[in-house]
Amino acid sequence: MVQYPTTVDRAFAALADPNRRAVLERLGAGSATISELAEPFGMSLTGMKKHIRLLEEANLVATEKVGRARRCALVPYAFEGISTWLQRLDRFAQVVQRTKGAR
Repeated sequence: MVQYPTTVDRAFAALADPNRRAVLERLGAGSATISELAEPFGMSLTGMKKHIRLLEEANLVATEKVGRARRCALVPYAFEGISTWLQRLDRFAQVVQRTKGAR
């Protein structure tokens, strides 16, 4: 059985939530404070902090305290493990496609 690093498991768990995926998309455009991230969702700062904490634990986002605000940014190369796994999944889909009807 193939073993994946726990970071890949954590990343997929973090990506399971649509709000967290939207936060990652927003951070793709550049860093933002937790307040800036929470605003479009109409979410409390506490709620957004929980989402950010899970993204940090998955090593997808890093935060830095700047004055009174906490600034969030994507972690460089954070999506390499996910990308590798998706490429394997794509190869599996190709095998299924080639063997369709070969029963």
